[in-house]
Order: sequence, then structure tokens, then C-alpha cells
Amino acid sequence: MHHNLAERLDRVRWNRFHSTVTIALGIGWLLDAFEVTIVNNVIGVFKDLWHLSNAQASWILSIWFVGLMIGAYGFGFLADRFGRRRLFLLTLLIYGVFTLLTAFAWNFESLLILRLLTAIGVGAEYSAINAAISEFIPARNRGKANATVMNFWPLGAILAALVSLYVVNLLPPDIGWRVAFGFGALVAASTAFMRKSIPESPRWLISQGDLAGAEHVVSGIEHGRGDWDVHRRPTAGKRRAPTGVWEQTRTLVTRYPGRVALGCLLDFSEAAGYYGLFAFLALFILPAVHVSSQFAPFFYLIGNIGALIGGLIVALVLDRAGRKLTVPVFYTFAAMGALLLAASIQTHSWVWVLAAFTLANLFATGGWISAYPTFSELFPTHLRSTGIGISVAVGRIGAFAAPLVLTAVADAYGMVAALVLLASFWLIGAVAMVPWAIYGVEGKGRSLEGMVAGELA
Repeated sequence: MHHNLAERLDRVRWNRFHSTVTIALGIGWLLDAFEVTIVNNVIGVFKDLWHLSNAQASWILSIWFVGLMIGAYGFGFLADRFGRRRLFLLTLLIYGVFTLLTAFAWNFESLLILRLLTAIGVGAEYSAINAAISEFIPARNRGKANATVMNFWPLGAILAALVSLYVVNLLPPDIGWRVAFGFGALVAASTAFMRKSIPESPRWLISQGDLAGAEHVVSGIEHGRGDWDVHRRPTAGKRRAPTGVWEQTRTLVTRYPGRVALGCLLDFSEAAGYYGLFAFLALFILPAVHVSSQFAPFFYLIGNIGALIGGLIVALVLDRAGRKLTVPVFYTFAAMGALLLAASIQTHSWVWVLAAFTLANLFATGGWISAYPTFSELFPTHLRSTGIGISVAVGRIGAFAAPLVLTAVADAYGMVAALVLLASFWLIGAVAMVPWAIYGVEGKGRSLEGMVAGELA
């Protein structure tokens, strides 16, 4: 019966339910981008307000990645244990509460603790959202829908740039950043109402032996239901025996080593490449071409329009060209984008730097947006969220380390050498896709069940 339910999910024509779930889950990515971009824009305010050194200021950025690692891995396991729905309501609550409290931070130490706790909520979103969107969407639309969810990232960055320009910059320094964090909490609260109407993943229910519950959800999706009897307690069949986080991890690493390795390498590559690009731009490139802090938000605004274009291209081609072609092509172009940025610096013109950055951001965003659907669909349902969590946690090591390594290289050998290193970060992912393209399974148009049938790689 469970194979029949999964096949019915893949046969459903796109309807109101799929649109609702895509928007409601996409706002999680918008919030993450909003947080990261806002902090980049107000880091100077914190330095002046609390007389911080450069090292202290960098910890405000770095602590975010520590929280993302904890949230992605820890809550990834919890989403496999307790279900997707509970988790993507809980993660939004954690994010909303702690970003609101961040607006009332009274010193450097309180800001760090609250940023860490906010990041745990956002990291948890990565695992629960990517698992859920893969499991709800018909196979023929899965890549497009997953990429559309992640296209909310550049929208969040654009929103943060606008808030920085027209709220933070116009209010007194000690008030503007607090209003910005409060705005993030307001978006989270409004999103919670949308998410309440999303049911549990039917594939997760099947993995738990709850076939009656899965039938109820699949039937609702087939009818495009927008409102759910969320208090319904369907009768459960034989449930999977619960396992601990280490057991889940050991099972993934021993039974699916190739898939775990691909997920970790793709995420490490894109996180080092993407966050390295933005950190290096702010620390070295903008000062070198004399871009003021007041003009910087315009720079990010235009650059993220490029990012949105890159993400939309991926949404259009991922289910047509397939993962095996799209991912390595975008990662390779992202590496070329870093080299293009190195060439633009030689002109000493902010106009050429802006053009190169916009193009580099287009390819970089296209790269990571193509990667997430690719490794999210590789794991079996009862391990999917944990597998995504491991991949994201390893990736955040790249996000944490890349700015530090690039800074050291730029100080010792110059900006061009650092940007060549940045390009090499992207090539890790491109190279990692080569054996998968030869021996792995292509996700284009294939059911999630078909992705793991008889496969141990």
C-alpha cells in the first residue's frame, strides 16, 4: 500500500497545496538571508556602539555558523524522529523568539549568545525544510520547487538591503538595528500562521508505519486542500523503532557513504565559496575601490538581483537538464566568477567590480541552489533530514573557515591570490560531481523511493 501512496503523490498535478507549501517553507530561507545581510550591514554600528575590536566584530559573524551547525545536525535528527511538521513550527518559534530578543541586546556578550540561539533555529530550518519540500512535491516538479524555495534567499537579502537603506540608515544608530531585528521577528510570526496549515509529510508517516495518516494527507493533497484538520489523530500501524542520533549517523555513513560524502563536499564547497565571496568583498574589495558604507547596501541590492536571476535559471533547468549536468556547470562558472572579480579589481573602478560581483553572485547562487535539491533527495526518508543536517553542518565549517583563510592569504600574498583560492573552493564541488555523474543516480523525474531502491552508494 505504501508504494501506491508514494506513486499517487508523484502523479498529482500541481495545485494550490503545492504553491502554499512552497511559499510557507521558502520564507525560512528568506529569514536566514535577511539575518545574515542585516548583520553585515550593521556590524560597523556594533563596533562603534560597544567599542569592539575587529576580532570581536568577526565573532558576531562566526558565532552564526556555529549555531547553524548545531541546529542543522541536532534538529535534522529530531525531524527524522518526530516528524517534519513539528520541527518546522518549532524552528520558526526558536528563530522568532531569539531574533526578537536580539533587538534588546544590551552588550557584546548578550548579542553573541542571542545570535547563537537564533542561528540554531535557522540551522534547524535547513534540515526540516529541505526534507519536507522534497517529500511533498511530485517527482517531475521536485527540482523546480526545491530551487524555488531557495530563491527566497536572494529575496531576503534584497529585503535586508532595503531595510538597511530606509530604516537602519535613517534612524539613530542605537535604534535602527534593533528595529531591523524586530522586523525579522514580525515576518516569522506571520509565517507561522501559513505553516500551521501544512500537514505532516506523508512519506515520513509511511516510514513510521502510519499508513492511515499518510492516506489522509495524500488524499488532501490530491484535492488541493488548503485547510487541514491538524488535530486529527489517525490510527497508526507498526511504527519504526526509534534510534538515537549516533545510530542514525552511523547508518548513513556505513550504508550510504558515497551519498554522505557528496552532500558534505557540495555543501562545504558552496558555503566556503559563497560566504568567502561576501566576506572578502566587504573586508577587501569595497575598501579598495572606495565604496562607502552608505553606498554598500546598493551594491548588495544590485548583486542580489543577479543572485535571483541565477536561482531562477536553476529552477527552470534543474528538472530539464538534470542534476548531473546543472550542478557541475554552475559550480565551474562560480569559480570563473571569482576569477572575473580578480580581473575587475585591476581596473580600480567600482562599476566594473559591481558588474563582476553581480555575475559572480549569479553563478554562486545558482551553484548552491542546484546543490541542495541534489543531495536532499539522495537519502531514504527515515534518514533524510539527518543526512541533510550532516551535509549542512560540514558545509558550515567551510563558511566559518573561508573568510579567515582568505584574509590570511590576502594579507600575505595579495587579493588576486585570495580570489584564486576562492575559485578553488568552488572547484571542490565541481570535481565531487564527476564520479556521481558517472556512477550515481540521476534525480530528474525520478521518485524518491526510486532514488534509494537497491542503492548502497
